[in-house]
Amino acid sequence: QVQLVESGGGLVQAGGSLRLSCAASGGTFSSYVMGWFRQAPGKEREFVAAISRSGGSTRYADSVKGRFTISRDNAKNTVYLQMNSLQPEDTAVYYCAADWKDWGATSLSYKYDYWGQGTQVTVSS
Repeated sequence: QVQLVESGGGLVQAGGSLRLSCAASGGTFSSYVMGWFRQAPGKEREFVAAISRSGGSTRYADSVKGRFTISRDNAKNTVYLQMNSLQPEDTAVYYCAADWKDWGATSLSYKYDYWGQGTQVTVSS
C-alpha cells in the first residue's frame, strides 16, 4: 500500500508560480509511474502531467504544456509539479497519483492505483 501526501498549494496571483510536492511512502517509489491531476469546482477531474518510472519520459495536458514541469527524485520518493505563469483557470484541487502497472507516463486516470488527498491551488486575477 502506497501513501501519497501532497503539499505546496496555496493562493497566488495570476502570473505567479508554485511548486507542488508529493511524498510517497509504503512502496518502492521508482516502480511507479507518477501523475498529477486536478479538479476544479463543478468540473470533472482532469489530467495535468505524468512522468515515467525513471523520469525519462513525461506527458502534459495541452492546457499546461510550456508552463508546468513534472519531475521526480527517486532517492527522495517525491514527485514535483513546478507551475509557472499560473492563470485563474488553473484554480483547482491538485492530486498526485501512482500507477504500478505501467512503465510510460500515462494520462488515463483509471490506470492509477493510489491517490493523495489533494492540495488546493487558487490563482487570483
